[in-house]
Amino acid sequence: MMNQSTFTLVNPNNGNLAFKLFSLEDGSAFDHVQRLNYYSLIWVQKGNGKVKVDFSEYEFEENSFFSFAPYQPFMFSFNSETKGIVLNFHPDFFCIHKHQKEVACNGILFNNIYQAPFISIDQNTSNAFTNIIEQMKVEMQNPDLAQSELLVSYLKIFLITASRLKTAQQPEAKLAQTENQEPLILQTLKDAIERDFKTKHSASDYADVLNISAKTLAKITKNYFNKTLTELIAERIIIEAKRELYLTSKTVKEIAYELGYADEFYFSRFFKINADVSPQLYRETVGFARGEA
Repeated sequence: MMNQSTFTLVNPNNGNLAFKLFSLEDGSAFDHVQRLNYYSLIWVQKGNGKVKVDFSEYEFEENSFFSFAPYQPFMFSFNSETKGIVLNFHPDFFCIHKHQKEVACNGILFNNIYQAPFISIDQNTSNAFTNIIEQMKVEMQNPDLAQSELLVSYLKIFLITASRLKTAQQPEAKLAQTENQEPLILQTLKDAIERDFKTKHSASDYADVLNISAKTLAKITKNYFNKTLTELIAERIIIEAKRELYLTSKTVKEIAYELGYADEFYFSRFFKINADVSPQLYRETVGFARGEA
């Protein structure tokens, strides 16, 4: 095990962070709201507490693994001594959208509005993570030809390992074992949001689709997703907007129109409120037209 605790790779084209691996020695690094322009993978090996993510708050125990997308707000409150590992990577270093078929982490680790953004790490995964991280550390100190390519390969293995574990821990399997109708309603709601979020923006729209009272649907949604239906819808719209801003060269006005907003300025305000950054600044700091490159 090496003594060095921070390893950083910078994009030579713009001087921005490309890839970073560092040790979490205490909870002070994340004790205020983070809105970072890169992906964050945080493995809390020791320590417990609460994490605030987007609109929700969750309790967690040691050996929990968190995954946050660019500009996704998060903040930790630790109750005890803390130790862990943090991995950061910019979308320019590794684009999860372009590698979805091989890595399949988009919609599982990231950009999943229906599940908590963390999982419990078992012993096998802990061993696998430790091995990959040690290989990353060695490579970070070996700035030879194809260093980035090898780091990306390790990152892919890391993401695949975490995605497989989260898939195995998905709460839908547990929900399906209950004998009431709520899991069916939840699945129908998810299907409706995925199908209609570009045209239906209000909670009452989905209550009508599901033929259920808005009050009942609100209670079920809050109970299972730990967030309101309005928050779910907003998160889904923002995820799509971020994807379009990153992958395409469409104007903000075009993206707004495709997402059901006739007023570009209203949409920009909506985006700023929910992402804490303007569409233009998001595009400048995260990436632009990467799908067209």
